[in-house]
Amino acid sequence: METKDVIFEFRKKAGLSQDELAEKVFVTRQAVSRWETGETVPNTETLKQLSTLFDVSINTLLGSPRKLVCQCCGMPLEDETTSREPDGAFNEDYCKWCYADGEYMYHDMDALIDVCVKHMANESFTEDQVRAYMKDMLPKLDYWKNHKELEDGGKFEQFKEQLISEFNALNVKGMPKVDKLNALVGSYVNLEYKLPNGAAVKFLDDNATYLGNQLESESDSEMCFGILANADFLLVSTYGKGGGQPELLVYKKR
Repeated sequence: METKDVIFEFRKKAGLSQDELAEKVFVTRQAVSRWETGETVPNTETLKQLSTLFDVSINTLLGSPRKLVCQCCGMPLEDETTSREPDGAFNEDYCKWCYADGEYMYHDMDALIDVCVKHMANESFTEDQVRAYMKDMLPKLDYWKNHKELEDGGKFEQFKEQLISEFNALNVKGMPKVDKLNALVGSYVNLEYKLPNGAAVKFLDDNATYLGNQLESESDSEMCFGILANADFLLVSTYGKGGGQPELLVYKKR
């Protein structure tokens, strides 16, 4: 789809006239008309405004001319998996698992590979094959070429170590020692818990990114512990296979 068609489609979907769209991005109606006839395309600043207005990436507005991949993990990027800056703007270099809230989630390539192996291995792609593929592919990506310059002096790693210590200090019965936290998007881990009064609630933001992990219970092989945290809280829950029968054990403000 060409840019002219994309802008027309999103304008119609938003229920805006050309005049109304022009007013929102500070251009004339004639400018919008020229975009939609293909005579011109918006400049960079206007594309940023349109991206925010329509909640789509600039790449999408331009008709997806580039095949974007995360420059940290190599994952193909679509709008729903693309990371965002703290102000909500799209960052088209990374997926939302590798870059969230202005922070890079991975500073150790081997740690990232361990996470990817768990999700990518299947009957036709063994863990050893995934690991070999990632070890060959990751060093070619921009993040790993430049990650030393992108480092934050170890502050984020120190933050993760502090969270790990706090989880272990909870001494939850049956929960093994925590030694690693991974970036997890809220929509994938936002379980619904039943309260004593029968109400069902969720505690997470589907669009936020948290640090957490899944741990096999030491006392019940059928159950797992789920741990999640950010700067504001620690959460510990248990659940069965596929996230069934979730029970909230700890929700502690930091």
